Amino acid sequence: MSSENKSVKMNMVMNALLTISGFIFPLITFPYVSRILLPEGTGKVGLATSVIMYFSMFARLGVPMYGVRACAKVRDDKTELSRTVHELLFINFFMVLIVYILFVFSICFVPKLRSESTLYIIMGITILLDSLGVEWLYKGLEKYTYITVRSLIFKTISFVALFIMVRTQSDYVIYGGLTVFAASASNILNFINLRKYIYIKSVGKYNWKRHIKMVLVFFSMSVATNIYANLDTVMLGFIKDDVAVGYYNAAVKIKNILLGLVTSASVVLLPRTSYYADKGMMNEFFRVLKKTMHFVCLAGLSFSIYFIIFAKEGILFLSGKEYMGAIMPMMVIMPTLLLIGISHITGIEMMVPLGREKQVLYSEIVGAVVDLILNALLIPRYAATGAAIGTLVAEVSVLVWQLFVIRDIQSKIFRDVPILKVFISTLFAVSAAFWVKLLDINSFLSLVISGICFFGVYAIALLVLKDSLAIEILNIVLRKIKRNN
Repeated sequence: MSSENKSVKMNMVMNALLTISGFIFPLITFPYVSRILLPEGTGKVGLATSVIMYFSMFARLGVPMYGVRACAKVRDDKTELSRTVHELLFINFFMVLIVYILFVFSICFVPKLRSESTLYIIMGITILLDSLGVEWLYKGLEKYTYITVRSLIFKTISFVALFIMVRTQSDYVIYGGLTVFAASASNILNFINLRKYIYIKSVGKYNWKRHIKMVLVFFSMSVATNIYANLDTVMLGFIKDDVAVGYYNAAVKIKNILLGLVTSASVVLLPRTSYYADKGMMNEFFRVLKKTMHFVCLAGLSFSIYFIIFAKEGILFLSGKEYMGAIMPMMVIMPTLLLIGISHITGIEMMVPLGREKQVLYSEIVGAVVDLILNALLIPRYAATGAAIGTLVAEVSVLVWQLFVIRDIQSKIFRDVPILKVFISTLFAVSAAFWVKLLDINSFLSLVISGICFFGVYAIALLVLKDSLAIEILNIVLRKIKRNN
């Protein structure tokens, strides 16, 4: 096996561990938090998270996405890599200063923020930590082992602290602080460890202006993405109340956990695809994308269908009976697992490395506009369900635009993806699991039994139909078992 293939597979393993932790930790903590803080408490933190995300977005100015590609291109030249990192950090810190001024101004003069000023000030630390962390450098260098270990340590600490410190409904501010610690505190280590990969001292010949054009393009993409990723929560909070945000947040929390699993492969491969495209290795470029698309279709469709059918059981188990208002929003929003999974490949993994960033931007602007209009029309009447409908239609709009733009080359990533086999296997899985809904058992047992039936039959059906990726995964598992024995 070549060192390159070993590197990719190790990155896959590390990102799988990181993805699994992103699945397991919320799976344990969210049921506890939901029942302690109730919809109003989780709604306050959810709204604050979305508002802070907007400020953080402006502070980062598109550097996280652009930085991965910029660092991946010059990773073999330490001097040029150091120069690139220094220039991007300068841009980031300049923007952080401006954003914090606006942030303080907002807390002072916006009543909704001023009423929860302590929560917003604590969670506002994210703005600095996200820019300080230079996560884009480590991803560009494909240091996924470091990223995974570091993340697991801080998640574990916050996990333990959560059960010790969050005990009553009034502890939502503490919960907000712990979410910041779990997600961003490890970025301090990133900054400290920079000296291992770049020269800390000046390398001269700086030209930060050379990044501005592309940074602004990626920033525009980030703006459009974040508008319809967080606009639902913000509009719900201002048009309705914290309880509506709590319902919507419960549905989105489950969706985001699953989305991490669906997009895990494509996240790891961004530096690799950027490298292949830059070096003109187009056969390798499309081979990787085609395999990733296959995985997304396998995972995205099955998760979407299963959690539409068992939305009630999922909400009752993860959030409790106080969140019954989240069931319909969850059913509506689940198809976005597949839609976002595909558009992530067609947009970020395919169009960006090929220099079609502007078209990705246009697609996300379309999505943002659609989301804004539908939210304004539907949230006043349908609250959280209206927000979910807006998100679903926005994601459809994004994907349709991107597929139209890449119509000349889309066959290179969709060819040989066995959509029919996946669809047939899903039908068998639904037939095998649907009967569980007729049983009078608690939500946990219902999810366990139905999950085993659904995904067990799904896997068997894929193998019987000779799906290439399912067979490959089975062979890997069998080799691991044989090696361990």
